Amino acid sequence: MPDGFPDIPTTTLADLLTRDQVMDLGVRPLWGPVPQVSGPAYTVRCPAGDNLMLHAAIHRAPAGSIVVVESGDLDYALAGGNVCAVAQRNGIAAFVLDGVIRDLAEVRELRFPVFARGLIPIPGTKAAAAPLGEPVRCGGVTVHAGDIVTADEEGVVVTPAADAERVLVEARERLAKEAAQTLDEWDADHAAKIDRILKAQGFEG
Repeated sequence: MPDGFPDIPTTTLADLLTRDQVMDLGVRPLWGPVPQVSGPAYTVRCPAGDNLMLHAAIHRAPAGSIVVVESGDLDYALAGGNVCAVAQRNGIAAFVLDGVIRDLAEVRELRFPVFARGLIPIPGTKAAAAPLGEPVRCGGVTVHAGDIVTADEEGVVVTPAADAERVLVEARERLAKEAAQTLDEWDADHAAKIDRILKAQGFEG
């Protein structure tokens, strides 16, 4: 199974996967221009007001992984500048959080990719231990440990681990086809396709 899709845009993956594999628009890059990141999910669940397990995860997630967090609220920050700095130093590729962080200036200076719902200056507590690596809900998507998470300025797409090899092959075939097609060819094909759809619906304009 591939470790990630570093050369596959989220738009291509979204074309190949179902809607329920694409996170909602609230989970977005917190600084830009953000690089595309892709890697296996390392899943974390944090209850409302608590960030203990994310802070534990930065010392346990394998290098190259993307830490994906289900958070119980948007009232307390899951992480700040030091947590992001240590995650980056330990080789973690990015955070994808269904929650909020703080210390954005520090994170931006680090150029550590964080996709989250926003910012708040209030830190969470560290009291609630929970298992790591269990399925989580983030941005409306169920994410399992090892699923391939791809994130860029367009959004966040999750490819189930069981489908990763097939999706990677199909994505590369699609990109190669698109690269070989001129804009004039695309325009002609597109116009013909739209005309067929309109005709099938009885449109005469």
